[in-house]
Amino acid sequence: MSTERSLPIIELDAIRAAREVGRSVVEHTPLTPSAYLSQQFGGRIILKAENMQRTGSFKIRGAINKVHNLGDLAKNGVVAGSAGNHAQGLAIAARHFGVKCEIFVPLGASLSKIAACKGYGGIVVDGGESVDTAVAAAHIRASETGMAFCHPFDDLDVIAGQGTLGLELLEDIPDLAQVIVPLGGGGLLSGVALAIKQQRPDVRMIGVQVSSCAPFIYGNSPSGVVPTLADGIAVKQPGEITKLLIERWVDEIVAVDEDSVADAMMILLERSKMYVEGGGAVGVSALLASRVAPAKKGSTCVVLSGGNVDLGLIPNLIRRHETQAGRRALLFVRVSDRPGALAHFLYVIAKSGANLIEVSHVREGLNLRVRETGIQVVLEVRGRDHTAEIITVAKTAGFEVSEVTS
Repeated sequence: MSTERSLPIIELDAIRAAREVGRSVVEHTPLTPSAYLSQQFGGRIILKAENMQRTGSFKIRGAINKVHNLGDLAKNGVVAGSAGNHAQGLAIAARHFGVKCEIFVPLGASLSKIAACKGYGGIVVDGGESVDTAVAAAHIRASETGMAFCHPFDDLDVIAGQGTLGLELLEDIPDLAQVIVPLGGGGLLSGVALAIKQQRPDVRMIGVQVSSCAPFIYGNSPSGVVPTLADGIAVKQPGEITKLLIERWVDEIVAVDEDSVADAMMILLERSKMYVEGGGAVGVSALLASRVAPAKKGSTCVVLSGGNVDLGLIPNLIRRHETQAGRRALLFVRVSDRPGALAHFLYVIAKSGANLIEVSHVREGLNLRVRETGIQVVLEVRGRDHTAEIITVAKTAGFEVSEVTS
């Protein structure tokens, strides 16, 4: 390896060595051809299920290689700043080599990731408002204590470790033509690009950022906390090393919005039975938003970089997805404020074949007549035509009913 800043060099042998280092810890994750995505967009689309990796993300690859290569420099322990996935990977690596691990975590980091990090033996410390402030705090801690600082992405050993994923892709997909990779700080994308392009320069490499935090594309760094489903890749400042490597080895970088990230998470859950976090799903988002097209010849591989999702987020995503798909309807009806009126309305709904999910009275803030009340119902329906049919039947039965669409 060379640390020459003009163009950092990571030899293919360093990536192969990283693979040997992690062989007893890192999983060779499976590939899942996606019939749904292939049919929707054409071409052969394959999902690389790194969400099934140990700790639930690719980060263990770089972390295990970094701690191994530190050797005696890690005797006082290791420290890092991370939104959660690097924290888990480093905690596992530190435990594997028997050293202490401290992680500075930014505000808003996934609760499930923090809990998992603690479970792996990591010591979690408040790292401020962003990944960048957490990394800065970890730097200070290292200088004060003699602990070894482990950058989450801007490090040659970490990048080499992440590159082992690229070796797996070349081995497992003989007709590989294009790889779509989530892009936060750039460790995964630069490592995979190095591993692949040094052997198959014809393979097209594409990085995907979330538009609310896309410094590789827009150059500017957003201020304050960035609210995004893709928190794991919400890195405000590109790494010095990764930026140079990505400029040299990556063909294209695109950005996707929050809605497409939510759509991708639900499509992966519903169609591929894959539990993938927002940052890990942005490659599929890029396909859904037509930011990237599959390769015309050969296979396109979409890397699902992580699966660490807070369970509390899933019901909201499901509600949104069901509503957009026309399988969930919210209706408002005015009924007489007398016994039996609600029961009669619900009877009409039941006869229409809808499933009642939720019902609530709305008495305030509406222009209701005397002895009248408002009712909101959430229904599971067969589609938008079914919703229209239910409204027609209810109106025929004498109810003043409308669909709430916002």
